[in-house]
Amino acid sequence: MFSADTYMKRRELLQEKLSSGLVLLPGNGETPMNYPANPYFFCQDSTFLYFFGINKPDLYGVIDLDSGVDSLFGTDLTIDDVIWMGTQPSVKELAEKVGVNDTGELSELSKTLSRAQKENRKIHFLAPYRTETLLKLADWLCLDYKNINGSTSVELIESIVTLRSRKSAEELAQIEAALAISANMYNQAMRALKPGIVESELVGLMEGVVGANNSHISFPTILSVHGEILHNHFHGNIMNAGDLLVIDSGAKSPEHYASDITRTLPVSGTFSIKQKEIYQIVLDAQMSAIDAIKPGATYRSIHLFVSETIAKGLTALGIMKGDPREAVRAGAHALFFPHGLGHMLGLDVHDMENFGENYVGYDKGVTRSEQFGLAYLRLARALETGFVLTVEPGIYFIPALIDKWEQEKKHTQFIQYEKLREYRDFGGIRIEDDLVVTESGSRVLGTPIPKTIEELENILG
Repeated sequence: MFSADTYMKRRELLQEKLSSGLVLLPGNGETPMNYPANPYFFCQDSTFLYFFGINKPDLYGVIDLDSGVDSLFGTDLTIDDVIWMGTQPSVKELAEKVGVNDTGELSELSKTLSRAQKENRKIHFLAPYRTETLLKLADWLCLDYKNINGSTSVELIESIVTLRSRKSAEELAQIEAALAISANMYNQAMRALKPGIVESELVGLMEGVVGANNSHISFPTILSVHGEILHNHFHGNIMNAGDLLVIDSGAKSPEHYASDITRTLPVSGTFSIKQKEIYQIVLDAQMSAIDAIKPGATYRSIHLFVSETIAKGLTALGIMKGDPREAVRAGAHALFFPHGLGHMLGLDVHDMENFGENYVGYDKGVTRSEQFGLAYLRLARALETGFVLTVEPGIYFIPALIDKWEQEKKHTQFIQYEKLREYRDFGGIRIEDDLVVTESGSRVLGTPIPKTIEELENILG
């Protein structure tokens, strides 16, 4: 937990951005796996963490914009709870740690909200992403649960996005703490990788590193020799010589900030000639993106620049043809690079995505495209100093998509389908690092994790 001053300052800044009324920030509750006493691992709501910092279930924060009073509502444990969970801090004790003096029982919260509504005071809240939260808000605020998202506060969303997008020095330190765990995870995976083992063995090893650091994964691990499946969570394949292994994983810091790193490794220890050629294109694309990042540049323009780098590389190999710039303009490159260059990173691995990508990744100057591939950009807006984001270009050979485009004779002026058949079973390659936008450019965060062909072959071979 940060100091009480940090959370107090954050709440003060939020109050300055909003006019009047109440801000209601629900924390998460525990979610049962199969019965109430057997819950999933608890994950606190990130916005509640940002302003109130307490990683405990069933707490609700309220910020009164008119009186300036911050309140925390919850229920203290009974003796029956203590038997199973041990003595826990009271709601009042937890509140004091984050600079909140006013506390109350959950039953009082519904009365507070009802009173505010009778006084015609606006209640600002965010769109709930959990059903139990949605139902509670609908009940407390007398709203139709089917249409509750229509009553969310755009003013609150935009204010929080502004505050959370720029990371402070202490937040950067937390992200780098998470990245230190990531570096250890990849170090262990590279040491253990060899032909003949099952993917799940590496998943267990990497997630064991996370547990040993008293941490948790920031998202379900992606580890697969079928890297052409972008979010592949199946871990049952035997890894054979000649395969490429895509690992996309992350850990959480002590204050719950995320890391997100991807590496692509040759299972046999060395890349084939074809694998080297494609891998180098992706690495060149990533390094060119890192060099291009600076305040004021839109991430969409950098994405398109990187797409041209990929198209040029594939053209040189005879997989694509024609003018790479025109190919990107037409969207032909998206057969091989169908996703965006990256996303915001912070307390969420896709930071604040629960608000909606258009609020976080776009602004008035950049609207979402409808073109295949380009429409998937999670981050397209102009970059600002303090933004933390991922840079993760890739090249994928997705058989179903290749077949569809070839049958439709799509982009035949830019794609050499006959040559492409040689790569049908190639798989995929992605390389990802986490960066902060600085005043003059960017800085790659965390301990360097090997990614050049020479580095990987020296380690794996």
